[in-house]
Amino acid sequence: MGSIVRTMPTRRNAQGAFPYQGGVDFRIWAPRAERLSVEIEGGPTLPMQRHPDGLFELRAPGLRPGSRYRFAFPDGRRRPDPAARLQEGSVHEASTVFDAAFDWTDAGWRGVPLTELVTYELHTGTFTPEGTLDAVVPRLAALKRLGITAVEPMPLAAFDGERGWGYDGVLLYAVHRAYGGPRALQRLVDACHAQGLAVILDVVYNHLGPSGNYLREFGPYFTRRHSTPWGEAVNFDGPESRMARELVIQNALYWVRDFHVDGLRLDAVHSILDDSPRHILEELNDRVQALAAELGREVHVIAESDLNEPRLVHRKEQGGYGLAAQWSDDLHHALHTLLTGERGGYYVDFGSLDDLAQAYRHAYVYTGQHSAHRKRAHGRSTAGLSGRRFVVAAQNHDQVGNRAMGDRLSASLPPEALRLAAAATILSPFLPLVFMGEEYGETAPFQYFTSFPDEALGRAVSEGRRREFESFAWQGELPDPQEPRTFERSKLDWSLAEREPHASTRAWYQALLTLRKRRATLRNDRLEDVSTERQGDNTLLVHRQGDSGEALLVLRLEASAGLIQLPEGRWIAAVDSWAPAFARGEKANALGTDALEGGIRMGPWHAALLVRP
Repeated sequence: MGSIVRTMPTRRNAQGAFPYQGGVDFRIWAPRAERLSVEIEGGPTLPMQRHPDGLFELRAPGLRPGSRYRFAFPDGRRRPDPAARLQEGSVHEASTVFDAAFDWTDAGWRGVPLTELVTYELHTGTFTPEGTLDAVVPRLAALKRLGITAVEPMPLAAFDGERGWGYDGVLLYAVHRAYGGPRALQRLVDACHAQGLAVILDVVYNHLGPSGNYLREFGPYFTRRHSTPWGEAVNFDGPESRMARELVIQNALYWVRDFHVDGLRLDAVHSILDDSPRHILEELNDRVQALAAELGREVHVIAESDLNEPRLVHRKEQGGYGLAAQWSDDLHHALHTLLTGERGGYYVDFGSLDDLAQAYRHAYVYTGQHSAHRKRAHGRSTAGLSGRRFVVAAQNHDQVGNRAMGDRLSASLPPEALRLAAAATILSPFLPLVFMGEEYGETAPFQYFTSFPDEALGRAVSEGRRREFESFAWQGELPDPQEPRTFERSKLDWSLAEREPHASTRAWYQALLTLRKRRATLRNDRLEDVSTERQGDNTLLVHRQGDSGEALLVLRLEASAGLIQLPEGRWIAAVDSWAPAFARGEKANALGTDALEGGIRMGPWHAALLVRP
């Protein structure tokens, strides 16, 4: 039996429309307005009370959830609520009062420990033919069987148009209508918890999208003190920055409290610029953790950053922000260059087996040395940090979708190389992330798509996309982000998962994730217990040690077979990428079940985890 949970923010600086028994309270910080009213669709226009600090409030008896409203300025402007919880029309139209009470069935849910996170990143619109959050639910049981422990939808905040990646959201609290709105997200989270899956929500606090962002009209939510790739920065540290900070912090608390999410992935925190004594990331995490403790649940705040800055995850007593983990791209870049031979753009900083070895031992390849791409020193040491502080991937939405053609590894690599890439990340000491469809070798691209109704903005996005790839050697006509076919091409083809070689690839992922869960040595994420040995230019041995024994990950990054030398003693293959079960019955390159020692033959793009018999 579920329970209806009703919550009401007690802090005066929470903004939005809040139903109560008998009416609705409205609250918005708008110091740039002398007067402000709430215009009820089909009803009266009600003046709001202005407080000296610029906060406007209104108590409106008789209104109910479902009432549509706008904020009305004295000069005739009508704007949606920047903190709207429900946006049934476009982001330029009226907002709708939403009651977050929901019949939850997850009363016993406490979350997934950080060390057990295996994240599955998906884009709601292209994950299923329907493109909705409700359509994700029937796929959850299969993800659970695969070995996934957390589902991470790309951003869901409302944006202009029907199609998009979600990073141009403008109404932070409103779930995009094309995905099913807020109630559909609650149903998804409840269904995930019923399967034992956590939900990590990708949120964007470094900017708002270019169309439908009306915050500037209300108050100083942005500042010229800092600049970002999108223009002015969010005002986290300038004059009157308190309420801009609160808008973001209250949003994080909203997802945890009213939607029961188990984590937040903070997009591109290197563009969250804050010179305050207490950084917004630190304060946000502190407030989220206080709420998590109150609720009796584990909630992980995970940052995406390209700065190689360990302060994000260092404990507060060490001068850090105390976040749970951060995305780390260096292992991806080191692996990708060895798999593909690409050296354009930021890949110029990678390409040697030593880079991959460094990534396994330290998470970062760059810990202070000169970066040719950045033309300066980059990164800091990760000494003292464990593997659980870093999320790694062979593919994710950025590393696929931000390629000119959005092509996955499956577009250019054979199945055996895909199996190696999976082993290299899943059997690492870090937290693995799987990008939707990767587990069966999806061949559809994941391309960058938008659907801005404003034609001039759409043309500007398309032109900007072309300029973005000038430093890369990719050839061909770029897909037009505004073209509907770009979106349609990016949808998964689930029928592939039942056919070869895709079914064998999926079996390989399941075997790797099962092994990661069951073998204690792989659960030891102390980077001090990781050592590497390079053999020639194409083979890397990653040695893992722990109280329960040792394990040896062997990676042959070469398109031909060859001999390698094992460390002293006898070994057996705990999992072998060329075993017939994963290589469509082929046996020529399999290591077999007998003990191995000395020199052994490895197949092309061969990956194996060896343990002591």
